[in-house]
Amino acid sequence: MSVVHAPTIEPSQVLDQLPAAVYITDAEGKITYFNEAAAVLWGCRPTLNGDQWCGSWRLYWPDGRPMRHDECPMAVALKEQRIVRGGEAIAERPDGTRVPFMAFPTPLYDASGAMLGAVNMLVDVSERQRGERVANRLASIVESSDDAIISKDLNGVIATWNKAAERLFGYFAEEVIGKPITIIIPHDRLDEETGILQRIRRGERIDHFETVRQRKDGSLINVSLTVSPVTDESGKTIGASKIARDISEQKRREEQVALLAREAEHRTKNLLALAQATVHLTQADTPDELKAAIDGRLQALAKAHTLLAQSRWAGADLQVMVTDELSPYMGNGDARAEISGPSVMLDPDAAQAMAMALHELGTNAAKYGALSTPQGCVRVEWQLQSGSRLRLQWIETGGPPVAPPRRQGFGTRVMQRMVCGQCNGDIDFGWRKEGLVCVITLAA
Repeated sequence: MSVVHAPTIEPSQVLDQLPAAVYITDAEGKITYFNEAAAVLWGCRPTLNGDQWCGSWRLYWPDGRPMRHDECPMAVALKEQRIVRGGEAIAERPDGTRVPFMAFPTPLYDASGAMLGAVNMLVDVSERQRGERVANRLASIVESSDDAIISKDLNGVIATWNKAAERLFGYFAEEVIGKPITIIIPHDRLDEETGILQRIRRGERIDHFETVRQRKDGSLINVSLTVSPVTDESGKTIGASKIARDISEQKRREEQVALLAREAEHRTKNLLALAQATVHLTQADTPDELKAAIDGRLQALAKAHTLLAQSRWAGADLQVMVTDELSPYMGNGDARAEISGPSVMLDPDAAQAMAMALHELGTNAAKYGALSTPQGCVRVEWQLQSGSRLRLQWIETGGPPVAPPRRQGFGTRVMQRMVCGQCNGDIDFGWRKEGLVCVITLAA
């Protein structure tokens, strides 16, 4: 009976098929075998029984310093007759490209214990190092970001928490990692987290969701959230990353803009109403007189608005307003106008009313009163009374004899309308023979 022997498989046939780089040396380190994967890693084919220790063109330490071939992991294993696990080095190919690798040389012995040589396996770690660099770069970006970046699992448990999150919410990372994200969500907004997690489980992304969150000290903060699913290698959603941006300042600006818009609308309507009343009610004997009267009253309003605009509508300085109205009679040695009083800042409504009142008084004095003659003069004085009410007196002397008017003119009606109606003030005219005395009281 004949015996059929199975074909024998040589070890080199197995090694040739391995995707890992493998080579063998004798006891002196001369290369006696290498597989194709090793030749690909080295970028060259070493001379068998000639080249020693390693088939690389050149070698470097992990920090980039040149490495002699007799310092490589295989040389260490043979010289010291010990196994080396995970020795790291960089192989340079003849074309200049460099491949970082890990080596696993193992000495080989015969039955008597004499060392025959060693076998070495080289593992290309280029991808691993690239991945580490990318991961380190991403971690650096996350840590240096001005936005709070947080990750959590699908149950809402916090997994990561960057420095910006610490600054924004007041919790250190070690205080919150492993705890539910609801610690920064106000009780009346907990339903938001339920909805966010449901959408994340469906693979949805949430962009620029504006809401309110709670700091460690209990204070509330306006934030804009961007929440994205986090997936594993298979594409399965395993959690979420959340970017929270502080928009408190933006909200304050929006509220300020809205307030200013409402204020501007109110001021504009008020100003237009005054301008309309000025045009409709002003009376004069000739078109030129009518035009001059309207122009003067509108200029008085414009000057008041200029002062208000300069103070960003905080108010207008009363002394500046009085001085501006009487300036033609106060300079160049002409002391026909005197003013005295403390510094007073009138609010916008009071400033408009006072501007119109001073203009009407000044115009009347120049046409018919004390300022219509060289001997006449005007004294304006004011003081603050209790309750922050202003009392201003307009006193004329030295002008033509004064008598009460037979009918109420437009100037008087405008003054009463603005001082009494708009500012809840009082105005009193004293038609003395020696000159007009007008007393105006209103809230400063």
